[in-house]
Amino acid sequence: MRVAPASDWRDAVDFETPVLLADVVPGEDARCAACGPESAPRPRTELWAYKHRHPNHHHGFVRIYCREHVPAVQTRVTPDARPAARAAARPASRPAVRAERIPTRKSHVDDKVRAMCPECFIEVSATGACGNCGTVVA
Repeated sequence: MRVAPASDWRDAVDFETPVLLADVVPGEDARCAACGPESAPRPRTELWAYKHRHPNHHHGFVRIYCREHVPAVQTRVTPDARPAARAAARPASRPAVRAERIPTRKSHVDDKVRAMCPECFIEVSATGACGNCGTVVA
């Protein structure tokens, strides 16, 4: 038996990049993960979805943060990020090669409003039943 990963709104969020929660998934007010469960719920226009990497799960995990607690954007240093050092190490006989910019992937968010489970915030199937918790959505 092959287990296929589920596809939901969290796949549209890029790793280590804060995205406004209201732009990613609709719903009611939510709480910041860093403020804790005792904090007052905030509107989704004031909260940020941030996808962290996970060592054992390649899809990572998403946490919701307020403006005060949202982590800074992570930048990765690649070998191509040091062009001066690479140019000095290159023999003079080889011509210099310009590095091409790789376009960033934009989040894909459908304009179509789909039925979502009020408990799990996962899109429900055509039958109207949530595949995660079993709640029936009309």
